Amino acid sequence: MTERGLFERALGLTWPWRVGRTEFDAAERRLDLHLDFEPGGTVDFPSCGRGGCKAHDSSPKRWRHLDFFRHRAYLHARVPRVRCPACGVRRAEVPWAERSSGFTLWFEALVVTLARKMPVRAVARLTGEHDTRPWRLLKRRVREARARADFSSVRAVAVDETACRRGHDHITLFADPDRSRLLYAAPGRDASVVSLFRRDLEAHGGDAESVRDLCMDMSAAYMKGAREVFAGVAVTFDRFHVQRLMNRAVDEVRRAERRERPELNRTRYPWLKRRGRLTASRRERLAALPDPAGRSFKTALAYRIKLAFETFWNLPPRLVEVYLGK
Repeated sequence: MTERGLFERALGLTWPWRVGRTEFDAAERRLDLHLDFEPGGTVDFPSCGRGGCKAHDSSPKRWRHLDFFRHRAYLHARVPRVRCPACGVRRAEVPWAERSSGFTLWFEALVVTLARKMPVRAVARLTGEHDTRPWRLLKRRVREARARADFSSVRAVAVDETACRRGHDHITLFADPDRSRLLYAAPGRDASVVSLFRRDLEAHGGDAESVRDLCMDMSAAYMKGAREVFAGVAVTFDRFHVQRLMNRAVDEVRRAERRERPELNRTRYPWLKRRGRLTASRRERLAALPDPAGRSFKTALAYRIKLAFETFWNLPPRLVEVYLGK
């Protein structure tokens, strides 16, 4: 097999496309593959799919490809424009890249995969591109994916907020917990973002009346938005925020009681950690405290209430009413 034949097989080229010539620069750590189409070759028209269209003229294009043994690789080609009797003249589509993209499909797949695991700036450093190029690629792919999104099966929604950068810039995330997928993200964390989500849900085939469960924190803004937009829906507060309230209550009791019981000083974290996550030293710290059976040891009572809550949260649904004594 010739060198050009090897690259044609590796790129999956089919007629009328072929590798015209190759350029390898070891000093610059770069490989350039110049592709061309066979004289008289025909392609399909990009809009209507009409086959057998001949080239009207062509223009040179370049695409960044996957690295070749740590050498940057680029594809170059004369992309033909073809004529359709009904649609006119348009640039043909090439099989290795999307229209108006400076990357091959393989390189785009690499960037999208990396962006799921690391910041875009890190992706740019790793690939040697300015970060504006991966951002444009990702935004285009996200728009395309959201245009195809189907939310008709959404029955439960989880709502949470996160900081998008340092300071007080927040975004609200809406997710489908049944399928572990993000549905919508919007700047801000007030009641209006819930209305924005409903419009987006219905724009993608969803039905707000079909949503039966909302899981969120105890934000007054989210609660107001839920009452206005999803009236009658069952609201569940997520475990993280409820657990945080439990921990805050235990610590407030400890702080008040340590004035009378100095042995409670420097014992904050053993009371707040889950039992299964206590280190050996912290378990010993709790065990060394005086017998907490007395009624005056309020911190221990608050701690037992917290443990009862943890037990309750981990119960299977069929045992909840039994545990509550119903």
